[in-house]
Amino acid sequence: MNRTLAAAAACLPLLAGPLAAGCTVAGNASSGGDSVRVVVGYQSKTINTVTAGTLLRSLGYFEKRLNALGRSEGTTYSVVWQDYDTGAPITAQMLAGKIDIGSMGDYPLLINGSRAQAQGGDAETRLVSVTGYNLKGALNGVVVAKDSKARTLRDLKGTTVSTSVGSAGHGTFVQAAKKYGFDGAEDVKVENQQPSVGATALESGKAAGLSQFVAWPGVLVAQDRARLLYDGGDLNVPTFHGVVVRKKFAGDKPAILQEFLKAQIDATRYLNDNPVRSSESVAATTGLPVEAVYLYNGAGGVSTFDVTLKKRLQDVLAHDVPFLKSIGVLQTPLDLSPFIDDSHIRRAYGSSYDADVAKTPVSGAGEIWFAGEQATRRFGDPVALLRGVREAQEQGRNIKAAYVADATTGTRWFADKDVWVEDPKAGGAKRFQAFATDEVARAYLAAHPGSTIVTYQDAVERA
Repeated sequence: MNRTLAAAAACLPLLAGPLAAGCTVAGNASSGGDSVRVVVGYQSKTINTVTAGTLLRSLGYFEKRLNALGRSEGTTYSVVWQDYDTGAPITAQMLAGKIDIGSMGDYPLLINGSRAQAQGGDAETRLVSVTGYNLKGALNGVVVAKDSKARTLRDLKGTTVSTSVGSAGHGTFVQAAKKYGFDGAEDVKVENQQPSVGATALESGKAAGLSQFVAWPGVLVAQDRARLLYDGGDLNVPTFHGVVVRKKFAGDKPAILQEFLKAQIDATRYLNDNPVRSSESVAATTGLPVEAVYLYNGAGGVSTFDVTLKKRLQDVLAHDVPFLKSIGVLQTPLDLSPFIDDSHIRRAYGSSYDADVAKTPVSGAGEIWFAGEQATRRFGDPVALLRGVREAQEQGRNIKAAYVADATTGTRWFADKDVWVEDPKAGGAKRFQAFATDEVARAYLAAHPGSTIVTYQDAVERA
């Protein structure tokens, strides 16, 4: 496989170029004052970055803070938001000095740091905060067409798989494929495509599988256009997205970076306090199905939003460097010590940083989101959730979405898209178990004689 991936990696520079741009002016012009423009690169549809992109932009927190800063300094600040599909073009624009602050996934962050260090001087970049993460890697996944006969990743051998080379979705596929014994281009052909192009390829039959990052797997499944074949959480390797800044910009304009990070902290707090409202805002802005946005960004969602640079996330970068080098994507060495810089977020965060950076999330409970409501109803186990669904059906209530955690990986998924297993020997709250993929469900069957796969509606009626 390495030969195919190395060739595809060479195409990365071709992805550069803004897809969309918007400008918001902050502050009023002062007579004789300076004018400073700040360019922020983000990925609107990569909803794990919304606290440094889509949601932050819609809330206007950064502009408000710059407005106040400008009044105190007699300076006019303006913010230009540039929207991209992946992290690769953001990196290209940062190296050209055209983007000051950007957000992207862990693999693109490493590529960003490597290329910036190789270029040296003013081009160097620093990782300064995290947007969201999943400690098992469940932000990424491989989907197939709904009618695909594939039941495990092994069934994709000899086919074409679409992914964005150098992305976290790409890394998930390659690492998972190695576990299934894939070796060489003859086993699978990797097409380097933007997520939307890959989705079209999947639906047209030109690709047998699509391996992508948040929110593409959930979006395609929510739209009934695909089925989850492989859950990235099965790898049990943390994945995250973060904020990177040009070193020169951070040095020349530290006050602006501080205001950005404080605005990101504000947006993170807003999202955690208002998960439904935040999901609706992101969905309205991006056109993504709100049910998929909430799957990842909601209370107890697949993604945990926390700006702190936790040690486990820093460690996974060290884990990923050799892998990216092995597939030809990371062509120059990367010194992580200067690249990872938590000094800026420590200053913006305040005295509770050390205590909060040591915290880890608690797995979320099952949820039902009723149409028209700004709060969800939570359930402690799958059987309780199924009973809640049955009760709602009997009352004629409209369920917008129901979510439940995979019994093995812990990945939250759509309850009606899960594979449900009845295990009579388990009894009580564990009689019915949900699994995000068919493969994991069948592994449970093999380990628990007497268990059987049942339909979602059967589980609802019999819980």
